[in-house]
Amino acid sequence: MKILIIDGNEKEASDRYTNLGMQTQYEVYKTLLENLSETKLNIFTIHPACSEDFLSKGLNIEDFDGIVWTGSVLNIYEQKPSINRQIELAKVLLNKKNKIFGSCWGLQVLATAAGGKVRKNPKGLEAIIAEDIKLNHKGVSHPMYRNKPSQFNAFCWHYDEIETLPSQTTILSSNNRSAVQSLCFNKENSEVWAVQYHPEFNPKWMSGLMFQRKKLLLDENIFTSEVNFQKLYDYLSNIKNNNFLKNELEISDSLIDNKIHTIELFNWLNHLKNDT
Repeated sequence: MKILIIDGNEKEASDRYTNLGMQTQYEVYKTLLENLSETKLNIFTIHPACSEDFLSKGLNIEDFDGIVWTGSVLNIYEQKPSINRQIELAKVLLNKKNKIFGSCWGLQVLATAAGGKVRKNPKGLEAIIAEDIKLNHKGVSHPMYRNKPSQFNAFCWHYDEIETLPSQTTILSSNNRSAVQSLCFNKENSEVWAVQYHPEFNPKWMSGLMFQRKKLLLDENIFTSEVNFQKLYDYLSNIKNNNFLKNELEISDSLIDNKIHTIELFNWLNHLKNDT
């Protein structure tokens, strides 16, 4: 199967990950998809936030079985070229026959392109762990959530949330920080599954994100103390050696069991395979 990854970040943001020895967000996605897929994937990545010439010669955006849209540090209401290019690209893709999966920023771009609206969440930053996400009755029966617990935790980082839904959108899950933690909709011939959290992120990568943004996390009171920050950082950076912290930190298996926390993408890949 051919998969297109759309990187939501500007180059400077990706470079910050690389300079810390971390994978970029698009590299995290590529690695996970390859590990999850039961069939061989041919994966291509484009970077519309970085340049107007983001389509390499000979690349046809209609020639893919599935498209994923990564997270980003951008805020969609800022209306700058790196953002507007992505919204316009999403509009083009939604008017063609595509199956698209969006994470966090990806959800926001796709919803905006389909006629929805994104705002700064009045409840503030939701970061590191989105707790107690609950599937509603439509979420329980949706194929994205096959074999997923009806309540779960997930890795996350977002300031923004959906304020107005595109027409004919189904909300699939919520928690007390965001009424829209996941959704699905069809637009023209395209089918969108999207989540506000990050099933593609893994514990080790999240520990790197914590290290990169420690001051911000403390300033935003995501952690009440540096001691609490350090305990979660130690645990995520080396679960095997620090497993004794799991109960103290009340870590859910839905967060760290790879077969649970990545299942949305596993189910999406199988959805693609069954339609090819």
